[in-house]
Amino acid sequence: MQKLFLFFILILSLVQVQAQFTLDRQGSRDDRKAEKRKKINALIRQAEEGTLVYTKQSIFGFQARTNGYGFLYEQAKMKTPLKSTVYRVELTEIKHPKENRFQNLSNPFLFISNPYIYGKRNNFYQLSLGIGQQRLIGQKGNKNGVSVSWNYNGGLALGLLKPYFVQVEDPTGTNIKYIKYTPEDSVLFLGPSILGAGGFWRGWNELRLKPGAFAKTSLRYDYGRFNEVVSALEIGCSVEYYPGGIPIMALQDEKPLFFQAYIALLFGRRK
Repeated sequence: MQKLFLFFILILSLVQVQAQFTLDRQGSRDDRKAEKRKKINALIRQAEEGTLVYTKQSIFGFQARTNGYGFLYEQAKMKTPLKSTVYRVELTEIKHPKENRFQNLSNPFLFISNPYIYGKRNNFYQLSLGIGQQRLIGQKGNKNGVSVSWNYNGGLALGLLKPYFVQVEDPTGTNIKYIKYTPEDSVLFLGPSILGAGGFWRGWNELRLKPGAFAKTSLRYDYGRFNEVVSALEIGCSVEYYPGGIPIMALQDEKPLFFQAYIALLFGRRK
């Protein structure tokens, strides 16, 4: 009888422990749901107030520069409500201010030849990898407003020099050939026998690398109505330095320092 009573007490204790465990588990689950609901409500309220809050931000963009054009991709991670760490990749082209396009009207293949840039030695592209910060200056105020942030970053700039080819008449015969600027062909390259440009795809197998560095600063105006969507305009300037200079045009100095202003149109998403 005593053993049966002890067994009954043991079973009752186990049932009570299981019931308490279930209640604690249900309470913990309810607490997590309440915490998640609270966080969602806070994000909704912040979005209505125009506050930009996110964990990760991804942006694509196109920029028009005073000396060329470019494309960019950027990722940002928010550290505080006013500060984010930014990682940015850009592919751009710098053009020389002396570049002018010409068309040889005496060319018998005028309708199928490309206009050429007289005296151009190389196309100069840049691949830049940078890290920096984005600091919020002004919130939107409401979801229809505009937020303003200050961005700055810097890092490695890898210059890519692609030889520029032109189509010329071979002075030793009636054939047509493609040449780039060399001391041996300089007279022909800069002479009157140019028929047209050699084309975009010619010269990639002779690409040369020029390492350098860059620094950039800008103001960004985000006018997107929804917090999870980036729609922005960025206005800024940058400077790039390449030791030894960059040969873009013949008969012109090889500049090592390039300064440019730009305006960029940005699109992206936040999480």
